[in-house]
Amino acid sequence: MPSEPQAAAGRGAAEPQAAEPPPAVESLLTARLTAEVEALDAADPLRAFRDRFTLPEGVLYLDGNSLGALPAHTPERIARMVEQEWGRGLIRSWNEAGWYDLPRGLGDRIAPLVGAAAGQTVVCDSTSVNLFKVLTAALRLRPDRRVIVSELGSFPTDLYLTEGAGVGYDRRLLDRDGDTLEQLLDQDVAVVLLSHVDYRTGRLQDMAAVTELVHRHGALMVWDLCHSVGALPVRLDACEVDFAVGCSYKYLNGGPGSPAFLYAAARHHDAASQPLTGWFGHADPFAFEPGYRPADGIGRFLTGTPPLLSLAGLQAALDLWDEVDLTALRAKSLALTSLFLRLTEPLGLPSLTPQDPEQRGSQVSLRHPQAYAVMQALIERGVIGDFRAPDVLRFGFTPLYLSHAEVRDAAEALREVLVSEVWREPRFAAVAGAVT
Repeated sequence: MPSEPQAAAGRGAAEPQAAEPPPAVESLLTARLTAEVEALDAADPLRAFRDRFTLPEGVLYLDGNSLGALPAHTPERIARMVEQEWGRGLIRSWNEAGWYDLPRGLGDRIAPLVGAAAGQTVVCDSTSVNLFKVLTAALRLRPDRRVIVSELGSFPTDLYLTEGAGVGYDRRLLDRDGDTLEQLLDQDVAVVLLSHVDYRTGRLQDMAAVTELVHRHGALMVWDLCHSVGALPVRLDACEVDFAVGCSYKYLNGGPGSPAFLYAAARHHDAASQPLTGWFGHADPFAFEPGYRPADGIGRFLTGTPPLLSLAGLQAALDLWDEVDLTALRAKSLALTSLFLRLTEPLGLPSLTPQDPEQRGSQVSLRHPQAYAVMQALIERGVIGDFRAPDVLRFGFTPLYLSHAEVRDAAEALREVLVSEVWREPRFAAVAGAVT
């Protein structure tokens, strides 16, 4: 998936609309609340991870669901690849430094984060490219069916790729206000592509129930994990998912443009064929044969030479994830989002994010008719979230480097922006570039 350039900083701002006067909400900074968040932070089993990230002074970063923060040791790891492995090892580093094996090796390190056994996950390409590969592979496994089902509210690249991979296929789009998924399923549906966590609302789908429903109708299930990997435990194998893709620059903190990953269940490896038959997915890449023979296993989903400098950043990030207890991660994520929802409820902003913790990922999305200007005013105060057209304030909660006290302070900053109505100042409505 593309790196979600922020409309908060430029494009897609809603046209000016009248806004209701904000409620007269007293400051959130009470002694009782201070004691509560201090106790939560003192008991936080993940608090030591904060010191292993580089974050600017005076910034409350609530946009890790768009681009994760920098792990402190990432610059050293990238420098080592540049100066030693490339600079001194030169071409020998393909073997001596293990470059050749990185796509599979890093895939196996991501596998525990998505609930997959080894040998089913590989790091390569972008989310968009990987989606094209798995959608095409899945369609080829159901040659007698001519329908793809996706969701109207999916991230746009998912929808665009159902068009590109599904030329000649019919497409049915699930609308949460219309037919249910089951009503869209029949013997003509080949593949269903859904996001595990909705990028706008933060709503979490029941992976096990949805996958079982899709399989009951004879179709294959593809999940987009971009907003769930690194935010909550994922159980691909246990849910008998067929294919999945995800990015590594959001909650995984691999860095801007870091490669995506692709999961294909082992039961499909022998029969699956993907369309981008590049040399790195060949059974014997260095034989330089004129015809293509796919590699065994997950390797057949590789395509071209991997972007090694980007892989070095992901390597460094996964050093942290090797140590993370996903149960503790999920518990803290829900504590952070629950706290923010509770503190912002008196502000009168409708929430798109479910109150039920079992139905949300690790973000909170609130609505305001002038969300663009409100977010710009927040960013000026050092609270970085993002905006989604036409009226969504989106806040991502990254348990490895965000504290409960910072969640309290972010909610207080939002209160100040709304009560003071500072967002009405013309400079906050000015449209700049695409990224802050």
